[in-house]
Amino acid sequence: MGSLVSSLLAVGCLLGGTDDAAPQSYLYQPAFSLDGAHRLPATPYCPQPGDIVFATDYTVFWTVTHNYVGAFHPHHSAIIIRLPDGRLGMFEGGPHDTLHLEIMDLLPNMAWYAEDGRVWVRPRAKPLTPEQSDRLTEFALKQVGKRFALIRQGAQLTPFRTRGPLRTWFVGKPAGPDRCSYYCSEVVTEAIVYAGLLAAEDARPPATYPHDLFMDWSLNPFLNRHFKLAPDWCPPSLWTACLDYLPRQYPHWLSKDLWRRQIEGQDPRLAQFRLVPHCPKTSDK
Repeated sequence: MGSLVSSLLAVGCLLGGTDDAAPQSYLYQPAFSLDGAHRLPATPYCPQPGDIVFATDYTVFWTVTHNYVGAFHPHHSAIIIRLPDGRLGMFEGGPHDTLHLEIMDLLPNMAWYAEDGRVWVRPRAKPLTPEQSDRLTEFALKQVGKRFALIRQGAQLTPFRTRGPLRTWFVGKPAGPDRCSYYCSEVVTEAIVYAGLLAAEDARPPATYPHDLFMDWSLNPFLNRHFKLAPDWCPPSLWTACLDYLPRQYPHWLSKDLWRRQIEGQDPRLAQFRLVPHCPKTSDK
């Protein structure tokens, strides 16, 4: 039954639009969970404007600082837009620890993030209207090349921030497209407000973390009460480039070499961690 559903979804992707929509990657079953489990069955992923992408790694610096301010995992967020030439792109602030806002090639960029950790997607539950998609693109194009808000992001570690149990009710409202700098979850929130996908009075972009966008709940009282992406966005699903493992999606206490030996069937002691079949090698096809 799972293979039948996957086949039907694949046909739907191929019939549903441009080559960008072809099933070149997959999503596991959705869950508001960061455990990285491969919840089967995996289905072909058809990207669309408005989908929100999350990435995280497990480096000590980012994990400690995010946990300290209550941001936790995931560490990064981005949003998919349709470019004027019809291609899909991934709009984000500070991709791969850089200091500018950029629009990246979609699937190669997702695979790059997956090399360093894990990637999830919150797909739109219903497609954007042409007007909403155009507004999202308009906002993104205005931001390309602007600075990543490194100083304001650093201020999250101090009392001088817009996020707080009381202050978020009064400060941190959407600033629109003319701010000189943004950080990742801030610019995603500003983008969805500008596109008319979320009411401005319910949003606090400078006080919003990727974890808030991911979970639909927050430790911040204002955001927990007002800021909800459901039902317009589906719950997050773990993303994969193929029905295999991604290099660092393994139990953290294992070495990369041990995990690869397990995937290749060379270490039966690790069989309990086998989650899905590995992709066929060229010689197997």
